[in-house]
Amino acid sequence: MNRSKHIVAICGSQRAGSHTRTALERALRAADAAGATTDLIDLAELELPVFDPDREDAGDAVELRDRVRRADGVLLGSPMYHGSYASPLKTAIDYCGFDEFEDETVGLLVVSGGGFPTPALDHLRAVASELGAWVLPTEVAIPNAHGAFDDGRLVDDALADRVEALGSELVAYAGVESYPETTTACAVPTAD
Repeated sequence: MNRSKHIVAICGSQRAGSHTRTALERALRAADAAGATTDLIDLAELELPVFDPDREDAGDAVELRDRVRRADGVLLGSPMYHGSYASPLKTAIDYCGFDEFEDETVGLLVVSGGGFPTPALDHLRAVASELGAWVLPTEVAIPNAHGAFDDGRLVDDALADRVEALGSELVAYAGVESYPETTTACAVPTAD
């Protein structure tokens, strides 16, 4: 099997037994099945102090940037906290920048203990787009996580299928050099 594409997932959850981590692992298994090599960057395992531009190489920042820079596609995963994504992921993105994200294919996955995490997905999409990334239209929102996961497994079949599709699509579109050309709009019939 050709392993020419490399997919990196960044887990913004610090919690042991994280549902975000579980979902990202499932997406990476699908990416692996689609022929990519994978790497899970678990921010709970890295030392990344709050970003200070005067100390841009603090802690494990150089390692983080190197791992992200090697990727052909990046999957950003986070729990939703107070309507947005988690601060560890924001810190990691701040340590990275245009060198790591410009022209990169990015997928988004957000897990919420409550309602639908649309605001967090919107915030991640805006940040990735601002960095020049090509963000996949497919994104995964997992609301009411307590019902979607059981014993460390994603048990909602529809969500599991969507997570796997995200991993596969990230491989399919990894390494795009620019936004795809727009398609011609369908003609709208006019009244005679």
